[in-house]
Amino acid sequence: SHPPTPQAAFAHLALAFRCDVFTLRQRVQVEKRARDTAEENIQEELGQCRAALERLGPSCADAGCKETLEPPQRSAAAVERATSAAEKLGAVHQEARMSRAVEVMVQHVENLKRHHMREHAELEEMKRLIQQNSRNRQLAETQDDTEPRLRPHPLVRSFQQVT
Repeated sequence: SHPPTPQAAFAHLALAFRCDVFTLRQRVQVEKRARDTAEENIQEELGQCRAALERLGPSCADAGCKETLEPPQRSAAAVERATSAAEKLGAVHQEARMSRAVEVMVQHVENLKRHHMREHAELEEMKRLIQQNSRNRQLAETQDDTEPRLRPHPLVRSFQQVT
């Protein structure tokens, strides 16, 4: 099938934007709750891991065992960084989608501008032709009005022929 015309693509995007705006606040709240719940669950899991590691700590006598326990204890900061990175990635994906949508809209606006300029040029040409035609008609009417005055009256002509 053929790709949609810029006008059709613009109409679809405009409708999608209207629908998105209508539900945006609700979707943002739902996504925030989902993110907060996921973070709370991860924090709870990490807390349980820390408690387990703290219980294991005293029984770990050698330095190698203690080094093994340190990375999981630093995992909370890693989870926060991962959450932040995921949000940034989501924002970049959304920016890419918006960029394509805006590109379609800009193309449609450019097409409308070109169409408007073409119609404006045609209108100006029609105005010029109408004005020129009107001037030609006025000139012709003026010449018709002045010609009889320039010609001698028929009686004067007959008098001139007699003499």
